[in-house]
Amino acid sequence: MTREYLKKARLTSASDASDVQEIVKTILKDIEAGGDAKALEYAAKFDKYEGSIVLSESDIKAAVAQVPEKLKRDIEFSHANVKRFAEAQKATLKDIEIEIVPGLIAGQKTIPVKSAGCYVPGGRYSHIASAIMTVTTAKVAGCENIVACSPPRPGVGIAPAIVYAAHISGADTILAMGGVQAIAAMTYGLFGLPEANILVGPGNQFVAEAKRILFGRVGIDMIAGPTDSLILADGSADAMVVAADLVGQAEHGYNSPVWLVTDDRPLAQEVMKLVPVLIDSLPEVNRENATAAWRDYAEVIVCADREEMAATSDEYAPEHLTVQAQDLDWWLNRLACYGSLFLGEETTVAYGDKASGTNHVLPTSGAAKYTGGLSVHKYMKIVTWQRATREGSKSIAEATARIARLEGMEGHARTADIRLAKYFPDQVFDLTADE
Repeated sequence: MTREYLKKARLTSASDASDVQEIVKTILKDIEAGGDAKALEYAAKFDKYEGSIVLSESDIKAAVAQVPEKLKRDIEFSHANVKRFAEAQKATLKDIEIEIVPGLIAGQKTIPVKSAGCYVPGGRYSHIASAIMTVTTAKVAGCENIVACSPPRPGVGIAPAIVYAAHISGADTILAMGGVQAIAAMTYGLFGLPEANILVGPGNQFVAEAKRILFGRVGIDMIAGPTDSLILADGSADAMVVAADLVGQAEHGYNSPVWLVTDDRPLAQEVMKLVPVLIDSLPEVNRENATAAWRDYAEVIVCADREEMAATSDEYAPEHLTVQAQDLDWWLNRLACYGSLFLGEETTVAYGDKASGTNHVLPTSGAAKYTGGLSVHKYMKIVTWQRATREGSKSIAEATARIARLEGMEGHARTADIRLAKYFPDQVFDLTADE
């Protein structure tokens, strides 16, 4: 494959990865041993907050009262869209049963996990939408206990809009705690909470590492790295729109890669001129993040044709994938590796991030090659069952006995033998592994 890099990344998302593993392991071990008291110690140290940890009804009511009515309507609109899409997703997963052979029925049953822990970032940015994305999907899935956990601000607490979003989305408990201590609290069932069966939601490198370490003890949505975005654009694309979309994703953080892949050199060159101008117009924190992300992690790639563009995109497997090109149906059918796809100029990643209904908790760092994003299905266990008549078990038992003996598993074979002997005492069966 021939690619021309007009801009090549100086760093990768792993280049500055701090050695946080030992720090996180220590915190998790301390909190597991010390319980509520130790979690509160870490909360005082890292959150610099000593107010109410588990929000009471009056705490929630007071927070809700601080949310402007216009913002409430926007949150309600987003929640309704996410809920509608989640309900449609759930409808695609059904209980089934099928008669495999006469007399033996096998089935599939879907069961939601009982307890979900939803992490909602609230540090640099107040991720209102993350509360909607995580809590709503858990509620639609049918989880019995849903905990929303968000870092409080010193002397203030959780952002009121996050409280409102978590509350209307269906959180049973809202916890004012952030970082590793929040993940530990949900996992270990501190502060009277049920132990989480699954942990979901974005977070910083410490939160991500805590989820990674705890995976197995609890389920997780995915192992996450810095957010990343790729735009596929041809000569029909508007350079200003492309540049704005790149900048909009670069503001996430200093190590958030954004990539432009195109078969049109003049478009690429124009976008590269526009991006710094747009970055300079951002507020200070956003500008600092976007400047670093564009300087160190961004790439602009020129390909020979659209097939090469698509192949490049699949190789990168971006979290967010935008197509601003002609023949959108071709791209929809061709592209295979992405967290979420945004087709055409008329939509943008920010729509999915905030309000359109699809989930914004998505695979990063190439994980879209093997998994999708957060959905109702992440909270569902797909289990199987079977039931047989005596006649129906006959052919299954014969095959089972012979296969088991060929494998050297005599105990397995005898569980089939005993049934054949009991159900069909007058018949003789060849249950050996010999030819």
